[in-house]
Amino acid sequence: MLSCGEASGDLYAGALATELLRRAPETEIFGFGGPRLRRAGAELVGDFTDFSVTGLVEALRVVPRSFGMLRQLLAVARERRPDVFVPIDFPDFNFRLVTGIRRLGIPVVYYVSPQLWAWRPGRMKTMQSSVDRVLVLFPFEERIYQDAGVDVRFVGHPLVETAKATETRSSFLTSHGLLPDAPTVALLPGSRRNEVAHTIPAFVEAMALIRARVPGVQFTVACAPTLDAAEFAPLVSGASGAVLVRDRTDDVIASADVAITASGTATVQCALHERPMVVVYRLSPLSYWLGKRFIKVDMYAMPNLVAGSRIVPELIQDDFTPERVADEVVSLLTDRARYSRMAEALRRVKAQLGTSGASGRAADAVLEVLGAKSA
Repeated sequence: MLSCGEASGDLYAGALATELLRRAPETEIFGFGGPRLRRAGAELVGDFTDFSVTGLVEALRVVPRSFGMLRQLLAVARERRPDVFVPIDFPDFNFRLVTGIRRLGIPVVYYVSPQLWAWRPGRMKTMQSSVDRVLVLFPFEERIYQDAGVDVRFVGHPLVETAKATETRSSFLTSHGLLPDAPTVALLPGSRRNEVAHTIPAFVEAMALIRARVPGVQFTVACAPTLDAAEFAPLVSGASGAVLVRDRTDDVIASADVAITASGTATVQCALHERPMVVVYRLSPLSYWLGKRFIKVDMYAMPNLVAGSRIVPELIQDDFTPERVADEVVSLLTDRARYSRMAEALRRVKAQLGTSGASGRAADAVLEVLGAKSA
């Protein structure tokens, strides 16, 4: 049984399910997820589309639906008695599910560990008491769990094998009516509806400022498969004129010179493509104020956390203004020395994310726990 609650988790869940079935074709996989998990051959008990939001205040709006889905999933677990449960990230939902499933005596392997080192470290107690094994994507996470006495495996990042462009820059841009040699900026406003709503207005204003300073600049927009194209209308309509591309984030990034990206999984994709980026994020003022009280780190972008220093600019909350975004993007497009330094730093981050085969290693770790239960 698997459970993931957003587009990035669905990507990892789908890859994990594929590797589990490759190793053990008789395996039955079911749970809570999205289109990629379903395409991999899993039976979806629930779809996460209406559950994925950012921010403490925003999360309150989906609480009733979330508890309904939790009850449904626990009922299915009691009925079908899976041999192992694999929650994937999405901790506010999955931690409640872990506690209930653990009471059923079902082993738990937590994949894509929650960022306990960043905020709410008290959740480590749940990991210690309710999780048989945790599979982490980043090398610095392994020691944190080892020190806490939790069985942990560093499997590497699944995106190392999946973050690949499907065509050349020239072919991709030409096929979307753009010029292969023109300065190109990728826009990655996020994969959750409320995230996109907070991000797009500033993107629209920043695009106009960048156009005024960089002749011939063009923009592409990555649209997550779980979102409607209509939500991106301000970026592609009228004077904005960006080109919307659905479910091809890696091609969008690889074909750009610079990316403007919401903090999250897309920052790792940019790092794997060695693409200089400007990282942005904004929550509602109340959610940000509440969240700041729990945050234990002074950087948010994963490339910066892996590097241990601020190698890419972060414009968070009040710093996320169209003017600041435009200044950073124009600087990267015009200052080749700065561009090269950032690209080189991202190459070093990429080298720390492990080798190809993370999903296979995760599948082996899950099957090992399953085998130990059967022994």
